[in-house]
Amino acid sequence: MPELFLGNRSVSLRPSDVIGKGGEADIYRRAGEAFKVFKPPTHADLAGFPNLQQEARARIAAHQHKLPALMTIAPRLPNKVATPAGLLTDKAGQIVGYQMKFVEGAEVLFRYADRDFREQGVSDDVVRDIFLDLHPTVDAAHKAGLVFGDFNDLNVLIKGHEAHVIDTDSAQFGNFTAVMFTATFVDPLICDPKGSVPMMIKPHGPDTDWYAYLVMLMRTLLFAGPYDGVYRPKDPKKRVPHDARPLRRITVFDPDVLYPKPARPYKILPDELLDLFENVFVKDRRGVPPLSLIERLRFTTCSKCGAIHARGQCPTCVGISPPMLKEVHLGTVKGTKVFDVSGRILYATMQNGKLRYLYHHDGAYKREDGRVVIKAPLDPNLRFRIRAEDTILARGRQCFVFEGGAVRAPSAISVDAYGQLPLVDANGEYIFFADAGGLYRSSPLGVEYRDKIGDVLPNQTLFWVGEKTAFGFYRAAESSNFFVFRPTSRVLNDSVNLPPIRGQLVDSTCVFGGDRIWFFTTTQEGNKAVNRCHVLDAQGVHLGSAEGTPGDGSWIGKIRGACAAQDFLLVPTDDGVVRVALTGSVLGVTKEFPDTHRFVDTASSLFIGNDGLTVVRSHEIWRLTIG
Repeated sequence: MPELFLGNRSVSLRPSDVIGKGGEADIYRRAGEAFKVFKPPTHADLAGFPNLQQEARARIAAHQHKLPALMTIAPRLPNKVATPAGLLTDKAGQIVGYQMKFVEGAEVLFRYADRDFREQGVSDDVVRDIFLDLHPTVDAAHKAGLVFGDFNDLNVLIKGHEAHVIDTDSAQFGNFTAVMFTATFVDPLICDPKGSVPMMIKPHGPDTDWYAYLVMLMRTLLFAGPYDGVYRPKDPKKRVPHDARPLRRITVFDPDVLYPKPARPYKILPDELLDLFENVFVKDRRGVPPLSLIERLRFTTCSKCGAIHARGQCPTCVGISPPMLKEVHLGTVKGTKVFDVSGRILYATMQNGKLRYLYHHDGAYKREDGRVVIKAPLDPNLRFRIRAEDTILARGRQCFVFEGGAVRAPSAISVDAYGQLPLVDANGEYIFFADAGGLYRSSPLGVEYRDKIGDVLPNQTLFWVGEKTAFGFYRAAESSNFFVFRPTSRVLNDSVNLPPIRGQLVDSTCVFGGDRIWFFTTTQEGNKAVNRCHVLDAQGVHLGSAEGTPGDGSWIGKIRGACAAQDFLLVPTDDGVVRVALTGSVLGVTKEFPDTHRFVDTASSLFIGNDGLTVVRSHEIWRLTIG
């Protein structure tokens, strides 16, 4: 990167200093300081996209005046609104970015709308406190003359019970308008009502921020937003594209919308809060949401059925359905329940044809045979992995290996971290981890000994390991580098040719089957989120791909939970399991198994083993036989 200046001081930023990438800028951290550097038109992420290159030119031109003006109003803004602390310039004196406060150990609000993350120790009381903290920040910003505009759960950082708003360089104040928006959170009242996707035709205002605030609140409380689910009207003429539903006000409250199965039922919320959601999302009422509605939220666990709710009486017990039997026959499918727990199943993997899993119950982490790994409370920042009888628990840069039934203290190793995510994985034979820019495999002598596989970018690498193949990537300042390797070798093939990851990486995962690698990503690109799946062979040759919209009800609407078998995927959806395979270079559904719908949803995880197809849900495991 060219030399930059903070006032009269020279600032040197390296690719390894990158701690985050968005559609507009890269975030660096060096020597305890954080910097946001806007992508120039020549940035590799924008190559081949002339419209994005033009937007970059216009953005940098506008920031020559906007950022100095933002610094002048910063003293009037709440201290939980991040503003520039200093301006970065190039040798010509052009503003190319800024220095900012770094919120250490923070997580994006987006994670709090993920059920798996929340059920690992983040209570509803914490969520209530977060939105109670965010409300006065939004109100005070408006009173100071600033509108966030592109207000979404990726630019709200959570630390403890506090909410911090970032990316205010795109905000609206004075004569500077906010032109950016995110489709999931943009107020349809400022969009073209005749469009097929949300497109702004009117400016942002305080009401649009409060609209986005309520979308975030609903998503975080219910794990479903106002326009999630699948719209299936009885009259085919009434069908509309998924992305057009906000423009038609077709919400989850519509009787023709199939509510997402993994989400919490919206009836767990008090009627007064549900009325507010319906008034805003269906009836177009706007204004400052009453803080008292959030203050009065009190969640409790029903003593009869165990459901969590915030009402005077448990809504589940009123119309409670009979519990599932141990064995269920549905059409061509026989389902046998092999495990259930009142706690939570945290991680599962299929190794050498056998399902191995870790669950939390009665204050302890336990393995599939019931043995206790460690007694400790749930922690949403833990990452879990399994190597045969060994259990790996990692947090931040610390990784602990609990060996089989050993009573001695666990082995500890230091690992790199991608944000808050420890960089460690395992298969049935080895533990793999990144440390100080090296990718390592544990040796047969123990985890304290290591074999180096290759060099990667420190704290910027993500990787996954199967039984026969492994895949990973790292993102430098202006490039995406992909690699494959054999788990038993010491050779890393980094000549894999995949389309670069553009925009902000929100989530990613990988599954393996036979000699196939299936790589999934969720990215935020401009105003929309995109899910993608790429399939490669064991040598890293790109065979085909598919993309879709998160939450649209299709097989690519969620990126987690699938399993691979030879040259196809089995994917759980709310309508049952589907088989996905290549037709030419395009991935798509080649077969549906509708009789499996009772056993799976989009939050399920599938595994193929010696006993057939296994479905792992948050509290139970089913084995399916499909006739």
